[in-house]
Amino acid sequence: MRAVALLDQDWCDGLKQGLLLGAALLVLVLPPARRPGPPSLPIVPALQAPAPAAAPSLQRRLDLGGTRVSPAARRLTQWVVDTADNGMRPFALLDKRQASVLVFAPDGLLLGASPVLLGYAAGDDSVAGIGSRPIAAVRPQERTTPAGRFLAAPGRNALGEEVLWVDYEAAVSMHRVRLNNPGERRQQRLDSPSPRDNRISYGCINLPPAFFERVLWPRFRQGGGVVYVLPEVKPLVQVFPGLAASA
Repeated sequence: MRAVALLDQDWCDGLKQGLLLGAALLVLVLPPARRPGPPSLPIVPALQAPAPAAAPSLQRRLDLGGTRVSPAARRLTQWVVDTADNGMRPFALLDKRQASVLVFAPDGLLLGASPVLLGYAAGDDSVAGIGSRPIAAVRPQERTTPAGRFLAAPGRNALGEEVLWVDYEAAVSMHRVRLNNPGERRQQRLDSPSPRDNRISYGCINLPPAFFERVLWPRFRQGGGVVYVLPEVKPLVQVFPGLAASA
């Protein structure tokens, strides 16, 4: 079932407490000291060493349940399962080229897949300091969803809504979508069979509310998990060098 996504204001869902929504839905920039506390889990850079191996009692096996995925997604998820890169944590994989997300149990069982909306601009890096900028200062070409391996942490955005922080410093999160601006055609973009019109956000990953609430959030709400974001510009092995040994 195709999904729904967040409007222009989805950037607010990725901003820290430095951005508050006013009575007229205006975004105000507040001093960093008043932003929410950091997530309970740290952010893991894309090139950081793998997480500790899972306990021997966990029977690991990639099980896609017949779901068709891109070769890059299959290669990376197989590597995650084979090397226990996610440890005992659930994990998710965002395929930017396909504008889709896959959510897995710690042992490699696919729990669900969904289309998503993501950053308007193609690119695998976030602009330095973008997470603390006012929304009006973010140019279209800077609205990227960064690629890499991230230790994601549950939290809340400036509106008090539940989000999964993917890259806290860059203000990138996974969250429910809102359809407050019909002109953005968010629902139509998600219903479209082509992923090419799913680029609309400021960098956050917009999930259908039902998918967020029934698949992603129940697994990540307590201890977080690992989120893998496939690159769309850089070579896959450049972002995930561990794959080179498994080639």
